[in-house]
Amino acid sequence: MTDRKTARTNADSTIRMIKGYLQAMEDRDLAGAASFLADDFQMHFPGDQTFHTLDELVSWGRPRYQWVKKAYEQFDFCPAGDENVVYCFGTLHGQWPDGSIFGDIRFIDRFVVRDGLLTNQKVWNDLAEVANR
Repeated sequence: MTDRKTARTNADSTIRMIKGYLQAMEDRDLAGAASFLADDFQMHFPGDQTFHTLDELVSWGRPRYQWVKKAYEQFDFCPAGDENVVYCFGTLHGQWPDGSIFGDIRFIDRFVVRDGLLTNQKVWNDLAEVANR
């Protein structure tokens, strides 16, 4: 059985790794972000979009916004057998293609981590709801 200190260290290091990945994505350091990913990594985004590479994701996002960043409210760590699941949530802010600014759009990301690498990311947000107003 894992003691509390080891469990807390595992949670902290997993959350730090996810924050590193998310920061690299915001900085558009795709090579750096890719270093956090398992070979079979998949991303699932609103609109039933599934991506296997970061380049696919960036291409999909290009007509939707000029840039987007996240303000985090919380990270929740959930051990799950040989994987760890982390949920993070907060708000998005950024710039639409026309140059106008948006903000305070809620999001939730769910990450699966196995052997120290991200294997899956699921994203939920209200970006399309706000864009269509």
